[in-house]
Amino acid sequence: MLTSDFDYNLPENLIAQVPLEPRDSSRLMVIDKEKNSVEHKRFFDIVDFLQKGDLLVWNNTKVFKARLRGYLMLDENVIKVNKNIDSTDKILNSSPVEIFLVKPMENNKVWKVLAKPGRKLRLGMKVVFAEDFSAEVMLKENDGTYLIQFDEDDMSVRAKANKYGEVPTPPYVDNPELKMKDKELSEKYQTVYAKEEGSVAAPTAGFHFTPNLIEKLKAKGVEFAEVTLHVGLGTFLPVKTDKIEEHKMHEEWVEITSKNADLINAAKAEGRRVVAVGTTTVRVLEGVTKTQGSLRPYTGDINIFIYPGFKFQVVDALITNFHLPKSTLLMLVSAFVGNKDFMLECYQKAVEEKYRFFSFGDAMLIK
Repeated sequence: MLTSDFDYNLPENLIAQVPLEPRDSSRLMVIDKEKNSVEHKRFFDIVDFLQKGDLLVWNNTKVFKARLRGYLMLDENVIKVNKNIDSTDKILNSSPVEIFLVKPMENNKVWKVLAKPGRKLRLGMKVVFAEDFSAEVMLKENDGTYLIQFDEDDMSVRAKANKYGEVPTPPYVDNPELKMKDKELSEKYQTVYAKEEGSVAAPTAGFHFTPNLIEKLKAKGVEFAEVTLHVGLGTFLPVKTDKIEEHKMHEEWVEITSKNADLINAAKAEGRRVVAVGTTTVRVLEGVTKTQGSLRPYTGDINIFIYPGFKFQVVDALITNFHLPKSTLLMLVSAFVGNKDFMLECYQKAVEEKYRFFSFGDAMLIK
């Protein structure tokens, strides 16, 4: 299957730059994958499409300020002993650089990061973010990422990142006024139920939920469970291979507790619908089930690429946003619908109806 099969034309003016207020006033495309039908609603209308006994499962991850701005420093001792550092590298000393924290590695002091401009980084260079916050460049990976080492463990790194860093909104969100109000942006770029800090990007399908809407769903008899997936590098890397089967997904850290595994398994056993909020939740539920043989309590990394042909074992309905062309997320929702061409027709209808796209955009319910 070709990556180009998942392309579509999107006018730039349909890329949402700010979330709507209230959040549940966004539009909702309701897709019946059995009937191949489409309805146009508002997100608060989702109460009418969920029923007593449905189990709504969301990703409770919380975004931290993973974008850091610093400058490069060359230690004089490093310059003396490292023959690979030439005069050009010395000129780079004190150059500004942007570091995007992706995920901590096994020893919790080394982090995988993206760097901009990455060409400036050399082994042994020090990246200084603040007087009490810096890291050393350790290694450049084959995928273009870097490994850098801090003096602190991952919890302390996140704490200092939250102190000195910026909210990592996607590159297509280019709203200077919103970006200037850092505290406001930090609040807007989170779900109302976020609690487990560790993501570099938000699970945006959950943006549409408000406390009031959640209470209405509970009153109707909808039940809730939660999982954790810390969104990482895979969110940002495009599919560069011509054939989607050759694309390599990056590992993501996930957790399902015993309590939540029991809630989900009980719903499946009783024939009640499991409704996933977002593609991250889908990857947790289906990824753990596939790798462990069944849905069970699990903490650790998973690596799952869902595209058409995938057999879903847990998720019965999906709430999601509108995704980028040729992205792994568009491939996932196409797999869930079970008809790639119909999914792309729905996207074309969304363009014609001027839905708002991507992170701060509108939503769809696939049932």
